[in-house]
Amino acid sequence: MILRLIAFFEKIPKTMAAFTPEAFKTELIAILDYWEKYAPDLEKGGFYGRVNYENQADKDSARSVVLTGRILWTFSLAHRLFKEAKYLTLADRAYQQLVRYFFDAEHGGVYWSVKADGSPLETKKQIYGNAFAMYGLSEYYRVTHYPPALEKAKDLFNLIEKHAFDAVNGGYREAFSRDWSATDDYILSKRPWIKSMNTHLHLVEAYTNLYSVWPDKKLKKQTADMLEAIIKRIVNPETASMQLFFDETWKAKDHIVSYGHDIEASWLLFETAEILHDEKLIEKMKKLSIKMATAASKGLGKDGALNYEYDPETKHLQTDRSWWVGAEQLVGFYNAYQLTKDESFLAKAQKSWDYVVNEFIDKEKGEWHGTVKEDGTPVKGDKINFWKCPYHNARACAEMWRRVSKA
Repeated sequence: MILRLIAFFEKIPKTMAAFTPEAFKTELIAILDYWEKYAPDLEKGGFYGRVNYENQADKDSARSVVLTGRILWTFSLAHRLFKEAKYLTLADRAYQQLVRYFFDAEHGGVYWSVKADGSPLETKKQIYGNAFAMYGLSEYYRVTHYPPALEKAKDLFNLIEKHAFDAVNGGYREAFSRDWSATDDYILSKRPWIKSMNTHLHLVEAYTNLYSVWPDKKLKKQTADMLEAIIKRIVNPETASMQLFFDETWKAKDHIVSYGHDIEASWLLFETAEILHDEKLIEKMKKLSIKMATAASKGLGKDGALNYEYDPETKHLQTDRSWWVGAEQLVGFYNAYQLTKDESFLAKAQKSWDYVVNEFIDKEKGEWHGTVKEDGTPVKGDKINFWKCPYHNARACAEMWRRVSKA
């Protein structure tokens, strides 16, 4: 009898989440509240580099420039949306941490990580990390109009163009030593794979945000050229999925499909074209965005969540559901619906939100589970670490709040 009851209740569908502007706004505030409560390091300053599943801070954990830049962006955005002083205070805290500890006064650019006391740890110049510093600084400038923040963002742009831009083959190299000399330690890849999808996706995102507050002609050209390079070199024209790693001449390492990056790129790249006000790029990206969202749909499980990645050579499917993928598929499928008015994309976005509400949001301890297994079991991992940040999920909620409000 008990077994029959369990089987009966397992068949009952999960809660259908309210797909409304207020629902997205409410979750955005909940995410911000969590980070306001648990992330600030009141002893050493700045923000903790790691907070575990039980919301306990590792006070000696290293701090990454990726996490710091994303926190800066998130609370700057929060202040822009809500005009509340507490969010600006947290953005100020992130700005001070970034400027005081991560910027290399001798060689320029930002370190990849620092120790808990602020001393340099990994001093390499990872373009991915410099991009997120730029991303946060440009958003901070948008809400504060503080000239030094813009100057530092511009300095990063000039350094990246000087050292990382490949004038012969196009695109940007992955990483450098502290003094911007060549290195074989790329973190995200190894030689000869010195260019990556991930770095280009987030560098074009950072350039786009900087252009929003600094409409410089060279910045516009480089942003448009990078977008064209992504379209031509990174997106596979046959599958509409992105390839991940490349050598200097854009020879791809493999054809692994990262569903989360594909759906994220489907809306971020279209946004870049729109912000550049380039009609040809807008039309080109509209068509490609729809193709990419359609291709990413192949990675959906029956639960409405995207699998993590797929290797077509080995036929291996990584079925973990990741918090950041859940956030990006929500926006990506809704963006595809806005571009096409195809109700099937709207249904995918709604089911994505259902999954977020039922599986990712930790209703007991706050924030989102980083990973949920295919069977719905959450992995009790960190709530904050080098990569687990408020950027993907806060941005997704803010985007959906804005977009659904206009529907």
